[in-house]
Amino acid sequence: MNTLSLFELNNLVREAISVTLTDEYWVEAELSEVREVRGHCYMELIQKELFGNTPVAKASAKCWKTKWQRLCPKFESVTGQSFKAGLKVLLKVYPDFHEAYGFSWIVTDINPEFTMGDMARKRMEIINRLKMEGVFDLQKELTLPLFAQRIAVISSENAAGYGDFCRQLGDNPSGLKFYPRLFSAVMQGEEVEKSIVAALDKINIQADDFDVVVIIRGGGATSDMAGFDTLLLAENVANFPLPIITGIGHDRDESILDMVSHMRVKTPTAAAAFLVDHLERVYERVLDAENEILTGIRHRIEMEKARLQRLGEKVPMLFSLFKDRQEARLDRMLNHVSTAIGVRLERENRRLADLSRRMQPAMARRLLCENHRVDLLAQRAKAADPALLLRRGYSMTTLGGKIVRDATALKAGDEIVTRLEKGSVSSIIK
Repeated sequence: MNTLSLFELNNLVREAISVTLTDEYWVEAELSEVREVRGHCYMELIQKELFGNTPVAKASAKCWKTKWQRLCPKFESVTGQSFKAGLKVLLKVYPDFHEAYGFSWIVTDINPEFTMGDMARKRMEIINRLKMEGVFDLQKELTLPLFAQRIAVISSENAAGYGDFCRQLGDNPSGLKFYPRLFSAVMQGEEVEKSIVAALDKINIQADDFDVVVIIRGGGATSDMAGFDTLLLAENVANFPLPIITGIGHDRDESILDMVSHMRVKTPTAAAAFLVDHLERVYERVLDAENEILTGIRHRIEMEKARLQRLGEKVPMLFSLFKDRQEARLDRMLNHVSTAIGVRLERENRRLADLSRRMQPAMARRLLCENHRVDLLAQRAKAADPALLLRRGYSMTTLGGKIVRDATALKAGDEIVTRLEKGSVSSIIK
């Protein structure tokens, strides 16, 4: 039985591949891993099921330093993306099998237009989904408050753009006051989506404390814009209850985040300038309203002065007319009172005369009756005189000046006085 060493077997494989696969091939694949080592690019390629995530093919690929230094900048310039895992790419490759390192595809060219098309397709899918959900234009329907001074800022804390934004607000020529508050977030790389969504959640908890949200990025490569083209981030921004202004890109770059926001500007300083201009316009409206109110007040004062002057001129005439009317009214009332008093006096005099006529017979009758009653009382008093009783043989006994009517009321030692017709007798009870 003939046996081969592993090196001999691998050498046969290398020769077979070099003989049978002599051409270069364009291959479509998804990048599952990308890493640079000493200027060379090492990547893992993958192909998934059409309607799932199960891999149906895998392979390793390499791009040597000399090629990679030319292909990478071109790819990023055209696509606006860094060459990273998750992208679909079209690579020109040829096979390479090394007895010690195994098989890999050697990349000689990259077609960035293919990736651009795939990225555009994904962007369009996200945009269509947002429109289908009815949230794509929700931010546009919000109204920026007139006095938009309380600003929630989502930015990297150390970014130059954040500093420029704050200086632009603070140094405005009108001296208007703004109150920015930073919610720090990662503004480039794979953490963009998660970080900004977390910042929005924090702002939403205290939404009543702010008038507007500003998402700004101070510079950065065009290739870092991919983090702003995600469905989750777009949905969060579209459904946010406060107006959101974005200043994250360059003049020619418009992310999905820019599309769904309330307003998109180029840079952080442009965002600050917009807010300053907005408040200046409001301030001008306030001044105009103030001037209109003052003008209206002055006009009304002049009208009232003129009216008072006209009334003042009419006062003497009106007072004279009023005086004449009141004097005539008082004369009429005096005549009426005098007549009423005369009639009342005449009526009362007649009543008094009538009463006087009727009082004389009544008084005579009353005197006669009273005299008769006095005579009867005198007769009764005379009949009740104690002297008459004493003359008839009766006596009166007193104790301490009071008549004794009950013998049981007396006790031993009491001194009583018995009055007779003639004289009195004192006695002591034993």
